[in-house]
Amino acid sequence: MESQSIIFTDTHAHLDFLDFADELSEVVEQAGKAGIHRIVSIGTDLESSRRAIGLAERFQGVYVAVGWHPSNVESAPEDVRPELMELGRHPKVVAIGETGLDYYRLPSTTPGRTIEENEGYKIRQAKLFDQHLEVAAALGLNCVIHQRQAAFDTIQQMLPYADRVRGVFHCFVDTPEFMRQVVEMGSLVSFTGIITFKNAVSVRETLKETALEDLMLETDCPYLAPVPYRGKRAEPAYVREIAKAVAEVKGVSLEELSRVTERTVRQFFKKLPSE
Repeated sequence: MESQSIIFTDTHAHLDFLDFADELSEVVEQAGKAGIHRIVSIGTDLESSRRAIGLAERFQGVYVAVGWHPSNVESAPEDVRPELMELGRHPKVVAIGETGLDYYRLPSTTPGRTIEENEGYKIRQAKLFDQHLEVAAALGLNCVIHQRQAAFDTIQQMLPYADRVRGVFHCFVDTPEFMRQVVEMGSLVSFTGIITFKNAVSVRETLKETALEDLMLETDCPYLAPVPYRGKRAEPAYVREIAKAVAEVKGVSLEELSRVTERTVRQFFKKLPSE
C-alpha cells in the first residue's frame, strides 16, 4: 500500500484555462488528496499570467510562472519586459515562462500564408525569448522552456544566460543526446503523461538515460492525460500516475522519486517557501 506521505509537485499546469473554470476548487482539492501538494500554474500571455496570479492568491499550494508563449508571438507587444518585471516580483511567482521557440506551426502551415513569412516569425520569437531571459536574470528566477522542433536554436539562445538562468525543458520528448545538452548547461527536463503512452518508447528510453536529479514531473494539464485517463482532461492529481510510470522506468520506489524530485523542485523554483 502506498504511503500517503509521498508528495509530488505538478510543475506545469494551466489552471487559468477555461477547462477548469467551473470546478477549480474541486480540481485543487483532488490534487491534494493524491499527494500533489504544490501546483505551478503557467502563464501563456500577460492576461493568462495575471489570471494565474489571481488563482495563486486564492489557493495556498498554487504558484505561478509568468510569460508569453512563443506560439502567441504575433499578438505579443514589442517589449514584454516591463510587465513581466512587475508580475515577476509577486511573492507567488516562482519562474518566468513559458517561453522559448516553436517551429512546429510556422506561418507557412496556415492557408494563405507563405514560406517567406517564416523567417520573420522566428526572429520575433527569438526576440521575445530573449526578453524573458533578461527578466529572469534580473529577478534571479529560472525559466520554463517550451521548444518544439527548435532544439538547437533554443540551446544556442540560452547558452549566454546559462550562468544566471536555468531552464526546465517541459514536456520533454526529445533524444538522449539533446537531454544531455540541456543538463550540461545546468538545466532540467520534465516529463508528462506521454511517458505512459504505449507508443512513447523513445521517450521512455530518454527517461532511462536521465539522472533522477535532472528531471521533474508535470501534467501540462488540461492536455496529455496519462493512462488510464488518456483522452480525458488532465488535471494535477494525475501526477501520481506519471510518478508511478517514471518510478517503474527508473527502477526506484515512489518514496525515492518523491524525495529527489521534491528537492529538485525546491532548488529550481527558488522562491518557494521552505518547509
